[in-house]
Amino acid sequence: MKITKHIFLFVAIVLFASFSKQDAGIQLQNLRCEMLVNPEGIDVVKPRLSWEITASQRNVQQVAYQILVASTPEKLAANEGDLWNSGKVLSDESIHVKYAGIVLKSKKRCFWKIKTWTNKGESAWSETAFWSVGLLNYVDWKGRWIGLDRSFEWDNESQFARLSARYFRKEFVAKKSIKQATVYIVGLGLYELYLNGQKVGDQVLAPVPTDYTKGIKYNTFDVTKLLQADKNVIGTVLGNGRFYTMRQDYKPYKIKTFGYPKMLLNLDIEYTDGTKETISTDESWKVTADGPIRTNNEYDGEEYDATKEMPNWNKVGFEDKNWLKVQLVQEAGGMFEAQMTENMKVMETIKPVSIKSLNANTYILDMGQNMAGWLRMRVTGKKGDKIGLRFAETLQSNGELFVRNLRDAKVTDVYTLKGEGQETWEPSFVYHGFRYVEITGFPTVPTVENFDGRVVYDDMATIGDFETSNKTINQIYKNAYWGIRSNYKGMPVDCPQRNERQPWLGDRTTGAYGESFIFDNVRLYSKWLNDIEQAQKPDGSIPDVAPAFWRYYGDNVTWPGTYITVADMLYHQFGDQETIKSHYPSMKKWIDYMQDKYLVNGLITKDKYGDWCVPPESLELIHAKDPARQTDGELLASATYVRLLDVMQNFARLLHKSDDIKAFEQSKQAIIKAFNKKFLDSKKGQYSNGTVTANLLPLMYNMIPANEKAKVWKSIVEKVLVENKGHISTGVIGTQWLMRGLSENGRPDIAYTIASNRDYPSWGYMAENGATTIWELWNGDKANPEMNSGNHVMLLGDLIIWYYENVAGIKSSKESVAFKKIVMKPEMIAGLTSAKALYHCMYGIIKSDWKKEGNKFQWNISIPVNTKSLVYLPTNSLNQVTESGKAIASVEGVKFVKAVGNKLILEVSSGNYSFNVN
Repeated sequence: MKITKHIFLFVAIVLFASFSKQDAGIQLQNLRCEMLVNPEGIDVVKPRLSWEITASQRNVQQVAYQILVASTPEKLAANEGDLWNSGKVLSDESIHVKYAGIVLKSKKRCFWKIKTWTNKGESAWSETAFWSVGLLNYVDWKGRWIGLDRSFEWDNESQFARLSARYFRKEFVAKKSIKQATVYIVGLGLYELYLNGQKVGDQVLAPVPTDYTKGIKYNTFDVTKLLQADKNVIGTVLGNGRFYTMRQDYKPYKIKTFGYPKMLLNLDIEYTDGTKETISTDESWKVTADGPIRTNNEYDGEEYDATKEMPNWNKVGFEDKNWLKVQLVQEAGGMFEAQMTENMKVMETIKPVSIKSLNANTYILDMGQNMAGWLRMRVTGKKGDKIGLRFAETLQSNGELFVRNLRDAKVTDVYTLKGEGQETWEPSFVYHGFRYVEITGFPTVPTVENFDGRVVYDDMATIGDFETSNKTINQIYKNAYWGIRSNYKGMPVDCPQRNERQPWLGDRTTGAYGESFIFDNVRLYSKWLNDIEQAQKPDGSIPDVAPAFWRYYGDNVTWPGTYITVADMLYHQFGDQETIKSHYPSMKKWIDYMQDKYLVNGLITKDKYGDWCVPPESLELIHAKDPARQTDGELLASATYVRLLDVMQNFARLLHKSDDIKAFEQSKQAIIKAFNKKFLDSKKGQYSNGTVTANLLPLMYNMIPANEKAKVWKSIVEKVLVENKGHISTGVIGTQWLMRGLSENGRPDIAYTIASNRDYPSWGYMAENGATTIWELWNGDKANPEMNSGNHVMLLGDLIIWYYENVAGIKSSKESVAFKKIVMKPEMIAGLTSAKALYHCMYGIIKSDWKKEGNKFQWNISIPVNTKSLVYLPTNSLNQVTESGKAIASVEGVKFVKAVGNKLILEVSSGNYSFNVN
């Protein structure tokens, strides 16, 4: 894995003397507006600006900056900030600096650049960056919603809905020379957009899914280069997506439906003479559903009949007299929102590893990797030949697909050939979770060269990499990487393959935190918090799934509480305080709701899922039935609620809400008192029935009386080492704290044993038995197929966090979030001889690369500009340490802090360092 692209950055305020001298070694890059990769059409009028500084020297800290924002590139080039000139600001802030210029209105285009002063000199001006403002007001949208609110004779609206795609077109004339052209589109459920026959953008499965009755996302594109001062045509195709639901007319009490696909589009044209024109959706557009995409359903697949293709339908001059007049339809209902997250893309193309004949007409293709996306196929045959592609994660012993774990998802694409030489096809409006593909009806003997695997997920950067001397840990990391990327689908879903694919909150409570070390997921999870807020009921309740495509309002703590923990992650990892400010009222509303409704005798009584998916006593079971393996639901709910109160207290401090700070503290202490009274067994030194989870949660949430802590910790250690023989026994809840809990309490060796096991139950057991992602169950190879997805992430718990923070030793200080101050403290674990990690934080790249050989320890590290780090070395003697062969006292950027126990603590400023300990 390699870093494919990059992020943005963050703060703290310390003033230094500034320098006027320009230093060519200090450069600015990765400018970000509101943390966006594509800042077209944002709906924020005071966006936050961030930048990254690079330098060849050590110990470089920003002391001042100046931002210019202009209405044209020419004005910016002339250093005229007609929208905003910040002047020279004495500050070390380099992330989330709020725009404070002229009030921005819809469609405003903004060009900006930045220069900085550091303690080592002044930078040159950065390259020009850009953002544009979207359509801020409802009345900014012109035209009408269009669609076809009916099905056709070839469609099927039963439980297994089959609805064909809708094709729209509109010809128009641009009579003048074009200066600027911008498209704003809401295409529901999914759209493809064309101008003069050329597809606009490289996104797929756009826009991202939402509860369309609450909020609908629009995308913005600069299409200036695609238009001509003459005849033009706009063409769109609408697929079903989550709008026209995957199980129509089925369980309406559970599954939310939204209607038929529909669209609203504005094309704004600005001519060189200053006049403007808007081409919008109205009754003049034409539509047909009798095109080649005969059905598209995320659960069941896409059927494409190439004999129904309409050559040049999206080009000027196509004869559309047989097309229908569009219907003016009811709008979707939700508030119009600029999509501030990345769309999905084909992020990687991989080749199959083999193809084998199953019988005369059936072949099994092996991608060699469980993935999410689809196949691209190249085929030559006769007109009317039909090829079936059915997808699955595993095979039966006889070589056939194993599909029982997919439930009623049909997961089959069908392609009908037109018979005109080599044909290349891939679907437009579905995705599959799969490793294996059953191919039927192929007109020749297929080879791997006929197929490509198209890996699809949100267009976000890979910002982390990790490797150790332990092959099992490395394989688990790779499996996690593939599992996480498989389940980013405009929202974090639980699985990509069966008839579910839902954004369950509990799966990401801690998982989102670990994922943030690998992927630039800040925008995805910021959007998801909005989905959760929109799903909140007026009384304060939050569902287990958001957007609430399934109506699961279960009123437990451990799943809805993810709303709070993800906000905390966004602040801790990315410094996003605005998200906390925005969501605080809704989070507090839920906190109050749960306490008002479920606080009985000092404890929160409601739990729904328990410690979900603990390793069961029998390999065929999905859930353990043995009470000794199960953790009391009231204990889980109450302990988790205490943790959430603690996080809410931190939020209240950030927002200076003193009354709330006191109230949360009082509630927390009252529950802790009742909790210890009911669940703490002092004689046995354990809580409740003594499961690892029952003891671990109060330990990690600081709920244990000081005089009882050692006994409870001893119970955890004995439970893991003796009863469970060094294996995991926790489910989704306990595993969120297991690895860090063991390490932070002095037993990283136990955590390492659990992490490197290859027998049941363990992550290594999954890899040992052929998994290339993470299973839903510890016993996913043996369990009842009703619930054993081969591509889930919920059981990762805090494993990825432990990899980066404890093994590699890359962690953000709690006192100065977003890696402004880095804590580098790798665990020295017997049996592990090396680890290296890279993490691209908001300020730049952090590297940790250590090796142990006998009594020698070598550690190469990189600290980004405008940050500092506390570095913990495995010795208590300064005389045993050198950096690049020099004594520490003579090294620039390094300062001795203190020695604690067997650790030497240094303060290290930005730069690259090579430490050696003898």
